[in-house]
Amino acid sequence: ITGESGTGKDLLAKIIHYSSGRAARPFVNITSSALPETLLESELFGHERGAFTDARQQKRGLIEQADEGTVFLDEIGEIPPSLQAKLLRVLQSREFERVGDSQTIRVDVRVVAATNSDLKKMVESGAFREDLLFRLNVIPLHVPPLRERPDDIPALVAHFSALHRARTGHPAPRWTDDATALLTRYRWPGNV
Repeated sequence: ITGESGTGKDLLAKIIHYSSGRAARPFVNITSSALPETLLESELFGHERGAFTDARQQKRGLIEQADEGTVFLDEIGEIPPSLQAKLLRVLQSREFERVGDSQTIRVDVRVVAATNSDLKKMVESGAFREDLLFRLNVIPLHVPPLRERPDDIPALVAHFSALHRARTGHPAPRWTDDATALLTRYRWPGNV
């Protein structure tokens, strides 16, 4: 899933998961850019006790926790090259090893990835593996920015007005036609 920040790529990933036969199984959201490289491998694949200094007990990784469900890899372009090969192996053979272990773990996960980066340019510069992009880009979806879909704005206004009412107990604001027209003309930097 590609698109600018704030366009709702994560919501689309949830719709894919919860509209599928995997809906009763886990949906695990992994934001690649939120974790330092040193922790990302352990978070994705888990680790064994003693694998590194603070590894006091075995930990199942997020990919293993998502078995039979969906893994949503947000900001996939932020995954360092050192982990791209291990992720490619999960996509190709559905198996991996925890950090510090040699036992192979098999998983059945759907992987949905999202980015606001141009992965093709990253492949050209050597920052992203071409074979990983090929495996991830099976069904490409693009979420256009809000400024390109002004017809969505009245529905979003109604939604956020209802949220405001639910959170505060105050009546939802009344939107005039002029106010709605002003919102549809706005450029919406940052999107929703």
